Amino acid sequence: MKRGIAGSLESNDALITVKESDALKITVKSIVYDFFHKQIEKVILDTLQELGYDKIEVVCEDKGALDYTIKARLTVAIARMEASE
Repeated sequence: MKRGIAGSLESNDALITVKESDALKITVKSIVYDFFHKQIEKVILDTLQELGYDKIEVVCEDKGALDYTIKARLTVAIARMEASE
């Protein structure tokens, strides 16, 4: 099964793991979950839509990352998944 990882668990970053799936699955773990989980999920969904993915599993372990960081990490994780054997 193909999978890709990008980011870190450092402060103000996010660790994004993606893998092939037969459905869309998004899991968000965040230190600011109570306040921003809807915004984090929206960034993930918008990025997936831009990249043309509707069947993928995404796990986001957020440590207070800004939207553009989450988008960048997700984009790189998907690129690494596609490049994996």
